[in-house]
Amino acid sequence: MLTKETTRAIQPVRTFFKNFFQKVPSPKVVDNLYGKYEVVRPWVVSEMNRVPSYIPQPSYSESSIPSDSPTASEIKDKNQIECMRHSCILAKKVLNQAGQFIKPAVTTDELDQKLHEMIINNCAYPSPLNYQGFPKSICTSINNVACHGIPDNRPLQEGDILNVDVTVYLNGYHGDCSTMYQVGEVDDEAKRLIKVTEECLRTAIDICKPNENFSSIGKITEEIANKHGFNIVPAFAGHGIGNYFHGPPEILHYANRYGGQMQPGMTFTIEPVLTQGGPQVEILEDGWTAVTVDDARTAQMEHTILITDTGCDILTY
Repeated sequence: MLTKETTRAIQPVRTFFKNFFQKVPSPKVVDNLYGKYEVVRPWVVSEMNRVPSYIPQPSYSESSIPSDSPTASEIKDKNQIECMRHSCILAKKVLNQAGQFIKPAVTTDELDQKLHEMIINNCAYPSPLNYQGFPKSICTSINNVACHGIPDNRPLQEGDILNVDVTVYLNGYHGDCSTMYQVGEVDDEAKRLIKVTEECLRTAIDICKPNENFSSIGKITEEIANKHGFNIVPAFAGHGIGNYFHGPPEILHYANRYGGQMQPGMTFTIEPVLTQGGPQVEILEDGWTAVTVDDARTAQMEHTILITDTGCDILTY
């Protein structure tokens, strides 16, 4: 999720994507201390997938405009928590299946189609689809794409690293998670980036408990990233989640003074984005794809968690 400071108005783009980037961009390869990899720019995006009408759908499925989320962090009751558990279990199940399809020459559009079918076959709706006009069912962010990459017809290349982000809407509630995948053999610096991102997420989850400050997450994730020579991309944040896709609290992954404390019954995501280079990103003309300004690679991992009476549960574990 974009932080409030970097959120921008995004209009529905169904017709826009029909003819967007009809010319395949010439590849640019980076070869430096951070590794050797191809800089990614958007390719051709296919038509939106459809969801059968018998599957319950969120408010934005036709309009692209989500309903208002709560104005404060929500404390969920037992029934809401149970619904969240089911949506999160399905999201993780689908995400875990992605690896079998990821290999050189496969396109992210093909991956999107496979996971879309899995989601609707489980009578769920792929949450990103038409959310503020997003044209696909999952996000796929490769190499220098920091977040919100749109599946397209670019074939995956040996040595690519990519984040696959899956969110499903099941029985009225969203479950959200993402992880990193490696395409074939990747260089040691890519592996180190992924390992440290995983450490940031795991350590941040470990401190979550009742009465803990939300700001503690940002402090510890930035400390770990910097210790290993990486930067946090500050433009993206975790978020509250429930029968709404995004809501309070806003989970910042860098040192901050964001107010508020965790309480039992709260559900939210933690999803740090680490980069090998500088923290600045730019959003491309499609209104979604966020790339690093210096073409540095990034990695992101995400879980949805529940604050319990004694600590927290990872709902997408």
